[in-house]
Amino acid sequence: MALHPVLEEKLNAALAPGPAAPMTRRDAALPEIPNKVHAVTGMRRAGKTTFLRQLVAGRQRGAAPERAIYLSFDDDRLADVAADQLSALLEEFYRRHPLLRRRSTVAWFFDEIQLVAGWERFVRRVLDSENVQVVVSGSSARMLSREVHTSLRGRGIETTIRPFGFREFLRHRGEEPRTEPRRWTAGERSLVEKRFGEYLVEGGFPEAQGLTRPLRVELLQGYVDTVLFRDVLERYGVSQVSALRWIIRHCLRNPAGSMSVHRLFLDLKAQGHAVSKDSVHVLLSHLVDAYLLQAVPIDTTSERKRNSNPRKIYPADPGLIHAFDASGRANTGHALETAVFNELQRRGTDAAYVRTTEGFEVDFIAAYRDGRRELLQVCADPSSADAREREMRALADAAKARSKLPAALLVLTQEQAIALAGSGLTVTPAYEWMLADE
Repeated sequence: MALHPVLEEKLNAALAPGPAAPMTRRDAALPEIPNKVHAVTGMRRAGKTTFLRQLVAGRQRGAAPERAIYLSFDDDRLADVAADQLSALLEEFYRRHPLLRRRSTVAWFFDEIQLVAGWERFVRRVLDSENVQVVVSGSSARMLSREVHTSLRGRGIETTIRPFGFREFLRHRGEEPRTEPRRWTAGERSLVEKRFGEYLVEGGFPEAQGLTRPLRVELLQGYVDTVLFRDVLERYGVSQVSALRWIIRHCLRNPAGSMSVHRLFLDLKAQGHAVSKDSVHVLLSHLVDAYLLQAVPIDTTSERKRNSNPRKIYPADPGLIHAFDASGRANTGHALETAVFNELQRRGTDAAYVRTTEGFEVDFIAAYRDGRRELLQVCADPSSADAREREMRALADAAKARSKLPAALLVLTQEQAIALAGSGLTVTPAYEWMLADE
């Protein structure tokens, strides 16, 4: 079969790469698991394509360019290209480099591959028959976590790319600290604190960095509109557009709040939206699937209690809060809590919130992949004795009920990290926690 001329053009370009454009290094990495298809997922514009290009550049560094091939299918000239063209592409490559076939591992990076119908069968076949590593990425409208695992029949493993974390935010500006916080000079600490305040407002979407507020708000609102129309309406054929818009605005203007489907249903009904409770549940799940929102459950071993209690809703990035908040409020506390949750997501934890038997609430209990667990309380302004005492009492109550887990109060203030003697609790500036090695 003849290779599509546009695919041949892209193959030629991949085999003769030019100088790499400067890109901010991401902290994500593909897991070292053989014989798996690596699926790079995440919200639109979070940096998936850039991450793929970084992986390619890393593979090609010090090696021949034919060892790592990057191809994007986001090209109108490839509309309706068939899966058999992927086979033709592979054969053309090995005709040019026959000594590589089954002797050396060739890494294939396919961006926006979901545009090729039947790509899953091709990928499964070459993984079994050729000496290759395959990395795929695409729109969250077509590459959901559950679909990656289903369509690849257990052969897929996911890596999620999110907007910049605070360390990446500083790295993008060339200001990443080179030493641990206790060795910072007064000037270095002041700069980190200033940038952290900016991060809570601007967020971490790569294209939003350095923009004026009006341009940043317009850009981020455009991202959300794209999620609305491409990842939800277009994919699922949703007809309740006004109700979906209301849910998005409500969640982004009220981040870190407890929300239940029943409460959202009543609020929508009061606003005149004719939508069923089941539809509200489905619409909210679509927004979670598109990585725009995350829902955090209560910490419990009872599935019934988990489903019957409200969930706390967080946006994908703190910048989205300020892009949709028309109240003029600073919203620092909600932005701080959102940034902490998103950092927990980057670290691969399972997070829940805690409600103690004494009626206190702790923002997060985080379970790490290595078995560690910790309790985290977030407080933007612990300056008043009453506020600090309330937050610490909640932490202590939760730690006592959970075999005295390590617990920390993460604050926005400039104070140094301190440990409270005999309690197992610490008070730490949130930016220090985010910049600490895991």
